[in-house]
Amino acid sequence: PVETLFIGGGTPSLMSADFYHQLFESLGKHLDLSRLHEITLEANPGTLEQGRFRAFREAGINRLSIGVQSFNDTQLNRLGRIHDGRESREAIETAQKAGFDRINLDLMHGLPGQSVEDAVNDLRTALTFNTGHISWYQLTLEPNTAFYSRPPELPDESVLADIQIAGEETLREAGLQRYEVSAWSQPDQQCLHNLNYWEFGDYLALGAGAHGKVTQPEAHSIWRYHKTRQPQAYLQRIGSRTSSRQHLPEEDRPLEFMLNALRLEEGVPEALFSRRTGLPLDRIAEILENLRHRGLIQRTSPPRLVTTRMGSRYLNDVLEPFVP
Repeated sequence: PVETLFIGGGTPSLMSADFYHQLFESLGKHLDLSRLHEITLEANPGTLEQGRFRAFREAGINRLSIGVQSFNDTQLNRLGRIHDGRESREAIETAQKAGFDRINLDLMHGLPGQSVEDAVNDLRTALTFNTGHISWYQLTLEPNTAFYSRPPELPDESVLADIQIAGEETLREAGLQRYEVSAWSQPDQQCLHNLNYWEFGDYLALGAGAHGKVTQPEAHSIWRYHKTRQPQAYLQRIGSRTSSRQHLPEEDRPLEFMLNALRLEEGVPEALFSRRTGLPLDRIAEILENLRHRGLIQRTSPPRLVTTRMGSRYLNDVLEPFVP
């Protein structure tokens, strides 16, 4: 049974509510949706889309993820966003009036020329809406982007560290808990779909550019695959439209599992490692013991795979021993 749907990538909120009615009806003919608890839609704050929020709610979508990024107009302009801070505020208010009680706000920090005060002001503005979930992540320069080819001047490491400390304090004072490296929420507002990712669960890929992961326990195999990226090519392809399919070899599974699970503030039960990877925990026992000795992974009862505070801060160092 399918438990969550996440409609993301590009601007899915440009589609009509009638489109989503048809989509969910069609999915129900092929998949068991009886345990479907969460349907998230990514939405941009542009005014064109706000009038659709109530219709989205009526179509069955029960969670919105709004790409605010910043409430500072200067920063939004630097990021190349087409909306401004006022439109973001209006979009959040419109979504709440439309009946959405589960809303995530995406915010970036470490933006070009951003001060600690600027970053904290963004968070304080977001917190006034009491949406219950904030994704707060540092800007990274990804290949094949304008920023990557012409890098802006970003805050230095000391400023980034001060932003991190001040931001975390602001979020905690507001009653939000960090449950994943970049995700903060009230206790009942965690994103179930993303939790499945971090717990190394399976997910299906539907639509141009979508990525999926499927485990076949009887064959002791794990497959990753992704769909044709360009929409026009996706529409013209015949059959599954899968552009690549990759088997995850056993030697790569410990790193892939830890790369996800250790992002969670509370980690995962030790037993989940074997259930998700098909490998015995003994396979990584020596590495785990060494990390515990170095104070990077905690000893817990019942046993869990979870970092210490220091391990969370230096997560790359924790993951390095798992690299094949």
